[in-house]
Amino acid sequence: MPDSYPELAPKAARHGADEDKHGRIFNALLRKRGLDRVPVPAAADYTMRLQNIGIGLTHEQLRSDQKLTEHDIITYLAHSRVTEQRASEQMHTLRKYAGSHPDVDRAITMISIDEDNHLAYCNEELLKLAAAGHAHTIRRILRTTALAEIAIYRDVSKAVLAHLGRILHWPGPKSAILAAGIDVVYVCERLGGWHRMTSLRMPPRRNALGTPQLPNQDSQIPPGAAPASPSSSAGSAFRPPRD
Repeated sequence: MPDSYPELAPKAARHGADEDKHGRIFNALLRKRGLDRVPVPAAADYTMRLQNIGIGLTHEQLRSDQKLTEHDIITYLAHSRVTEQRASEQMHTLRKYAGSHPDVDRAITMISIDEDNHLAYCNEELLKLAAAGHAHTIRRILRTTALAEIAIYRDVSKAVLAHLGRILHWPGPKSAILAAGIDVVYVCERLGGWHRMTSLRMPPRRNALGTPQLPNQDSQIPPGAAPASPSSSAGSAFRPPRD
């Protein structure tokens, strides 16, 4: 991290540690069901598809010992602001349907809490940077990232749908209807839904990643941690121009 942002280093490390934890949780769920991990097909690799078109920082940059620039920090936070919005929304959706499977429900709830914290962290840190004079750069990167993300999300969704259709032997008309639904979602997002990923609001919970992770957080949901809806907020800063 740049010398001017020493407080970001432990928060970014916590962010990465949480994502690693999510991988361990999903691996444990697979093992419990006697399933093996398999490579993610390139067409369905959301993270790499975004990286391959220049969205966010590369894995090499994040792992490098070389200090990130101020622009790199903004890029990382703006990319995370957009993708964590998607993750938070998806986890809230999954929580509606996981109740009949206690182990899955517990895992999804834990991940959902983390994703809400990540989203709060990105909003708060970007607002600080905007107040420090970087509002124009943040608006530009958020817009570019959001518009790229909704297209990648559409394509990845269709790739996942195609794999599921082959595995489950869905009839052609069913797959076509579901694919059309994905296109409808994309059109709605392109017409204006993407703005939810770019507006910045100070979260109700400040310093969401500033508290050290508890040693037993891999196995326990923090007591009393009831995540807010991904759209909940208090106080606004700015919104990118609507177009």
